[in-house]
Amino acid sequence: MARHEAIRYGTPAARWVLAATVLGSGVAFLDGTVVNVALPAISNDLHASLAALQWTLDAYLVTLSALLLLGGSLGDRYGRRTMFVAGLAAFIAASVLCGLAPTAGFLVGARALQGVGGALLVPGSLSIISASFHPDDRGRAVGAWSGLAGVTTAIGPFVGGWLIDAASWRLIFLLNVPLAGLAAWIAVRHVPDTSDREPGALDLPGAALVTVGLAAVAYALIERAGAASVLAGVIGVAAIVAFLAVEARVSHPMLPLSLFGSRQFTGANVTTFAVYGGLGGALFLVVLRLQLSLGYSALEAGSSLVPFTALMLALSPSAGALSQRIGPRLPMTIGPLMAGLGLVLFAGVGPGDGYLASVFPAVVVFGLGMTLTVAPLTATVLASVDNRHAGVASGVNNAVARLAGLLAVAVLPALAGIATDGDLARTLDHGFATALHIAAGMCVAGGLASLALVRDGSVDQASHGLMFHPCDDLSEAGTQAR
Repeated sequence: MARHEAIRYGTPAARWVLAATVLGSGVAFLDGTVVNVALPAISNDLHASLAALQWTLDAYLVTLSALLLLGGSLGDRYGRRTMFVAGLAAFIAASVLCGLAPTAGFLVGARALQGVGGALLVPGSLSIISASFHPDDRGRAVGAWSGLAGVTTAIGPFVGGWLIDAASWRLIFLLNVPLAGLAAWIAVRHVPDTSDREPGALDLPGAALVTVGLAAVAYALIERAGAASVLAGVIGVAAIVAFLAVEARVSHPMLPLSLFGSRQFTGANVTTFAVYGGLGGALFLVVLRLQLSLGYSALEAGSSLVPFTALMLALSPSAGALSQRIGPRLPMTIGPLMAGLGLVLFAGVGPGDGYLASVFPAVVVFGLGMTLTVAPLTATVLASVDNRHAGVASGVNNAVARLAGLLAVAVLPALAGIATDGDLARTLDHGFATALHIAAGMCVAGGLASLALVRDGSVDQASHGLMFHPCDDLSEAGTQAR
């Protein structure tokens, strides 16, 4: 790629790059924001069972989780703008297919294609900013991208819920087409294309194995019964074991296992897995509960969780500053415990309960707990590795968060005894409280993991913005979502 002059923040060139990356990643964040809110409408229109709704979320998460790190490598090799635009094209095509889906199975397949596009968009946005901006301005650029992407999170529930109630759930997918198209146009005309001069080899065997492994394990957990599920589980476990073996041997692994030699990095990712597992599984069920059991409209269900996002957007900088002063261990211990308490409050929400008396306190307590957790967690991940591994560490942590949500959505209903077929409202009533208590236990486990494994140390305040953007973390959890 031809070399280009580093972009300075505040210039027209900078604004174009930020516009393209915010729009591009924003469509993925917006989709995650509204899909959970749309699940009851999808169920009614396509006669989808709970299992089909689980697949509607997990099909996206399988391909996104499995290909996230490969997506960054493809950009390094073939051009970051090139792969970003390719991701937009895939996302547009998949969104059209989702919007026109005649059956639940068709929708699941289209969602998997969306995940492929998202795997190029999510790492592509930050890599474009990192490669394009002057080193002195990268922090401000990432912060601006994070804040603007957060706006997408905040408006998602309103826009999505309104579209679902006023017209159809299909519009939440078709809305991506003009937004992603505009992002592609801006990128082609105004974003420089960059790549590494000496890119590492692509880990295609690893990508194939982890994709097969995650898909097969998800199938076994969601379908639950029969020889096919048992066989899928065996294949999935074998593929994941083979993936780890490949990663230990190849010269340029997509998952560098050496990173886990750092106790701090390992502790942060154990906490990530536990907390985001609780988050993803719980919010999948909470949004269904609000609509099916409490009679909320799609707009009301989405809007009811807006305080969660607002707290994270407003207070995360303060949480990051706190962790810089006192160290990350205490916030990363107390935060998950508080989030677990919020999920316990959610477990008590049932038919006839008012919003202010039951739902709002749960949203606020859970939001405060996640706010106290996420920024210190992000900074800890980045501070636990040297600078040259910061991008890989960030990608690994993002993939861990996605994987946790994927597995939680698949397994939590089974653990709680929620049937995947039959009347959706009735099956949800049967095990909702149990599921939320399990999710709360996962958050508590995350807090205990931080207490045991994370140590206070130097936390670079500049790193807070590099990976924390609530819409990214929570997008697949479905409130809204990082």
